[in-house]
Amino acid sequence: MSSFSLYMIGFAVFLGGLAYGAFLLGAPPTYIGVGVIILAGIGLMSATRRTRTCDISPDGAVGETTTTTTRKDI
Repeated sequence: MSSFSLYMIGFAVFLGGLAYGAFLLGAPPTYIGVGVIILAGIGLMSATRRTRTCDISPDGAVGETTTTTTRKDI
């Protein structure tokens, strides 16, 4: 199981708990639905950000950046 799917399963359990708690407190179902959709989007964005791997450059260097400067003769 990938770390992305494990993160999303955990977030779904967390989200279900929050929705059930809101239901027990008497929140209207429309508000619960809107909150679930918003939090599911936030969970998806954070899961992709946390489980993303670093890009590897063609020469094999990881996380190494190069800069190019141009010289303008006067």
